[in-house]
Parts: sequence; C-alpha cells; structure tokens
Amino acid sequence: MKTRKIYTFCLLLFIYGNALHAQMPSKIKDAIPEGTLVQSNIPYASDTLKNHTLDLYIPKHIGNSLPLVVWIHGGGWKGGDKFGDMENMKSTLKAILDNGFAVASIAYRFSTTDIFPAQIQDCNQAVNYLYNNSLKYNLNKNKIAVIGFSAGGHLASLIATSNNNAVNAFYYKNQKPHFKIRGVIDFYGPSDFIARIGSMPLDEGEHKTTSTGLLGAQPLARPDLAKFASPTSYIDKADPPFLIFHGDKDTTVPITLSKLLDSYLKLANVQSEFVIVQGGQHGGELFRSEDIKNKVLAFLNAHLNQKKQ
Repeated sequence: MKTRKIYTFCLLLFIYGNALHAQMPSKIKDAIPEGTLVQSNIPYASDTLKNHTLDLYIPKHIGNSLPLVVWIHGGGWKGGDKFGDMENMKSTLKAILDNGFAVASIAYRFSTTDIFPAQIQDCNQAVNYLYNNSLKYNLNKNKIAVIGFSAGGHLASLIATSNNNAVNAFYYKNQKPHFKIRGVIDFYGPSDFIARIGSMPLDEGEHKTTSTGLLGAQPLARPDLAKFASPTSYIDKADPPFLIFHGDKDTTVPITLSKLLDSYLKLANVQSEFVIVQGGQHGGELFRSEDIKNKVLAFLNAHLNQKKQ
C-alpha cells in the first residue's frame, strides 16, 4: 500500500513537474525550486468563487508525508492575491520549499464584498480541506504551521489563537474543524483593533480605515465587533508557539500591536519570540534578510519536527 502511494505521487510529479513554468506567474517562477509539484487554483469550498481556491507547492521530497506551511497574503482584507507576499519574500519561500516543507497559498473573500468573519471562515475552511485531503497531497495533517503578512498576519494569528475555542461563527456551517496549528509566523499583523485605533483622535476619519471595512463598523462604535475579530481575545495556554516580526518604523500597523500580542502570549505561558526589525517599515527589503529567513526556517524546523539545519 505504501509502495503504491509513493508510485502514484511520483507519477503525479512527472506529469505536473514539467509544466511548472507554464503554470507559475513570472514574478515567482525563480522562487520555486526545480522539480516542485505545483497545483494551482484548487477549490477548497463547494462553490465556484475565485477567492475560494488555493495553490499547493509540493517539494521533490518523496516518501514520507510532508509538513505543511499555510501562506496567508495581506492587502488590508480588501485586496492582494496569493502571489503578492510570495513575490516580496522569494528567498524565504524558496528556502522553505528547499527544506522539505509543502506550502499552500490560500485566497479568501475580501471585505469589499463580505465583512468579517467571512475571512477567517475561509481560512479555516481552506486549512480543513488540506487536513481532510492530506493523503491525496502527501501532507502530514498533524504538522501544520501558518505564516501571514499584515492582514494575513492577523488571520494567521486569529486562526491559531481561536483554534482551541468553540467560536462557531468562525467555521463553515458552524462545523469546528479538527486540525491543530503547530506554529505561527506573523509579519506585522494587527492583533487588537481597539488598541490599534485607541490613540487616534475621534475625528480621525475612522470610517475610511481598513479595519472599519473589515468589521462593517467603526471599532470605537462597535468595540464588541473589534474584540470579536482580535487575536488577543482568544489567547490561552493551549496556543501554539509564535514568531513575530515588526518594523519599528511601521506607520501602517503600529509596532505596539505586535508587542501587545507577544506580551499576552507570554502571560499565558505560550512560547513567543518578538523580533524588532530596526528601520523596518510595513514590509520591504529589510524583511528579506538572511537573518530573518534563517529565523523562519529554524522556527519551522523546531515546531514541525524537522531536522534542524
């Protein structure tokens, strides 16, 4: 049975591997190692929405089931695509695949058409699809980590902290999935919507912010919604380890939000490392350093039980 599984996977790799460069947008082709099996626009829901798809990258490490890193893109919950942050983090993406981790980049509904909690429902449904189809894609369903950038960092943190809570509104048809997140890598994601706007003047024009678009109301007018959507609301001792990156010159998402997340996690006795990127803004070149790439790999190796590099 095991031999048949390996043979089938090798056959898939032969069929799809040669078509790699035809499938991949030019902006990330050079980040995908030769021989990677790429499957694009896999539907993870029972509908035909473009934003209910994921792309899967299976490295050429055949035999054992592979640990999975779920990549969640940013864009203010109202834009972006599955490749945007990958284009900005090519070296890190390539290193993750080179080290034997499968990567799934997921799309989700935008706040311009569906307000929260649609976005976290989609993230949960996408990860649950991968969990339920782990044998089909040669994945280890018990070794799943999430990585997110900006709005994607918020969703990665939220899916992890709420995972062991029964928040039915976060699940498709109120059905709690069975997967467990083993680690979170959060790049400058908002962690607390009240803290985010708490220092703003009342006439700041809050109605124009992305958080208002996400929640469908001003956070100060609906603090209940703001708390409902905040990863900090669900932190407890059962949460997975976190690795948090934030630039000290970020004017889009205050660095204090990552410090707040780190502090709450440590108060709950959850392992958390908070890395301040000196001079870093909201993304950019400083986040593509060798040091950050190596920290990401070390974290994944440690918490998905891979051989340390």
